[in-house]
Amino acid sequence: MKYASKLVISRSFVTIFAVTDCESHLFRMIYVELSSEKNRRLPFYLAMEEYVARELPAQDYFFIWQVEPTVIFGRNQHVDSEVDINFCRANNIQFYRRKSGGGCVFADKSNLMLSYITPTTNVNFTFNRYMLMVEDALQRLGVDAKSSGRNDILINGKKVSGNAFYHLPGRSIVHGTMLYDTNLDYMLNATTPSETKLRSKGVESVRQHITTLCNYISLTIEELKEHLRNVLCDSKITLSSEDIAAIELLEQEYYNDSFIYGNNPAAAISRVERLEGVGEFCVSLDIKDNKIRKVSLTGDFFIVGELDFMLLDKLKGVVYNRQAIERALEAVDTSSVIMNLKREELINLLI
Repeated sequence: MKYASKLVISRSFVTIFAVTDCESHLFRMIYVELSSEKNRRLPFYLAMEEYVARELPAQDYFFIWQVEPTVIFGRNQHVDSEVDINFCRANNIQFYRRKSGGGCVFADKSNLMLSYITPTTNVNFTFNRYMLMVEDALQRLGVDAKSSGRNDILINGKKVSGNAFYHLPGRSIVHGTMLYDTNLDYMLNATTPSETKLRSKGVESVRQHITTLCNYISLTIEELKEHLRNVLCDSKITLSSEDIAAIELLEQEYYNDSFIYGNNPAAAISRVERLEGVGEFCVSLDIKDNKIRKVSLTGDFFIVGELDFMLLDKLKGVVYNRQAIERALEAVDTSSVIMNLKREELINLLI
C-alpha cells in the first residue's frame, strides 16, 4: 500500500501526516482539531467556526464537536417561543442563540455537531454540497439516508440530522446535528416546537418525527466520528494555544443577554404561518396612522441576504394596504433574502 505525505501550512501550525493513495475521498476537506481535550460550552464552537472562516486560508474545513445538554435556537427565533426556559434551568440544560437561521435543536454528548466552512458563497451549491457529503457518509455505512427538500437528513422518513447556514465575508458556514443516541426526553421537554410545525410534518409529536443513528449502525459514537473524518477529510490541522485564545475572545459575544434574548418588539398586528419549503414565520407589524413603522420577521426560515437592508427597510413608511406594499417590493427578489420565499407569499403574510 502506497502512502503520500500531506503538508498543511496555516497561520500558526504545520502538520505532516500520511494518507493512503488507494482511499477514495469524495470530499477533500481539512479536519480542524484542538490541541487538547476540554469540556467546552457550545458558544466556543460557534466562535471556532467564525475564527476558521475569518482567519484561516481559503480552503474547505470540517470539524466535529460535542457538548453537555444544550438547546441552540436560530438567529430569527423568539427564545420564549422555542425554549422551555424553566425546564432547562431545572435540569441544568444550557441554551444559546446561533447566528444561522433555521429551527431550534437539542445537543448533548450522545449527539454529534458538524461544522463545515468553505470559501464558496453560492448558497444553494454550498448547502446542497454539504447535505450530499453527510448523506454519502451515512450511506457508506449501509444506512438509507436521504436529504429532505429543505435542511434535514432522513432515515425512513424520520429526521436524524438538521442543518443550517450563514455567511461571513467571502465564506459560508454550514453546521448541523447528527442524532446518535440523544436523550429524547430532554429534547422533547427542553424545546417547544409549534403545533403548526408539527402539523406540517404530519406527526402528532416530535418523537414520531425523529430517530437516532444507533438504531441503524453497530459503530460506537467514537467510531462514527472516525468514519466521518475518514470519508470527508484527507488532511488535518491542529489549532495552537494562540488560536484558541482568539476563539475564546470571539466566544464572549454569545453570552450577552442582548444576543441570547434579542428584541421581541410589541406590535399592532402579529400572526404566525408556515410556508411549505420555506419555514415558519412570525410576522409583527408596528403601524401608526395606517403606515408601517416597523416590520419584524422571526422564525426558522433561512436568510441568504441582508434581511433589513434588502427587504424590511423598504416597508418603512409604506401605507398599509396590498397595493402600496406590492409597489414597495416590486423590485425585490425575496428569494435572494429568504431562501425559497416568493414575493406574493411575503405580501400575503403581511396583509
